[in-house]
Amino acid sequence: MHPPRATQGAGSNDTIPEPADHAIGRSRGGPSTKIHALVTAGVRPVGILLSPGQAGDNPHLTPLLQALADTGHHLEHLLADKAYSHPSTRRELRRRRIPHTIPERCDQLKHRKSKGSNGGRPPKFDPEGYKQRNAIERGYGRFKQWRGLATRYDKYARTYLGGVLLAAIIILARP
Repeated sequence: MHPPRATQGAGSNDTIPEPADHAIGRSRGGPSTKIHALVTAGVRPVGILLSPGQAGDNPHLTPLLQALADTGHHLEHLLADKAYSHPSTRRELRRRRIPHTIPERCDQLKHRKSKGSNGGRPPKFDPEGYKQRNAIERGYGRFKQWRGLATRYDKYARTYLGGVLLAAIIILARP
């Protein structure tokens, strides 16, 4: 049996990091960008931020909240998925006096219970209120209807963000 032949051509350039101003990162599906958004219950975007595809969701919540606060707005209630279930996030939301409904992750639940009475009480969670979180998914669905946003052909993040903002304006203008 013959050893596998090396492919012809240049090697992969995956080791070359993308500049920060491009907001492109490697995820399982290849190069991608995440759109972090705050969406109203009426499926209308009110805050948008871009990050590389491999970036976590949780660290981008505080900048989104700050950008919203800088415009003079205040959230009445935040619904978020388990990606935002971190003690630092809950502390920040308490500090800002924003009521929230975020489910507790399984590993956090086990860790808290393993401490017994020292683990503290579980965070407040309203399962009926959490059912309204589908507004976020519907909001992203509206963005994905724009082919240029779903495929990200733009090289620079500012160009891509311009397309995202244009889509958001049109979504906001719809009755």
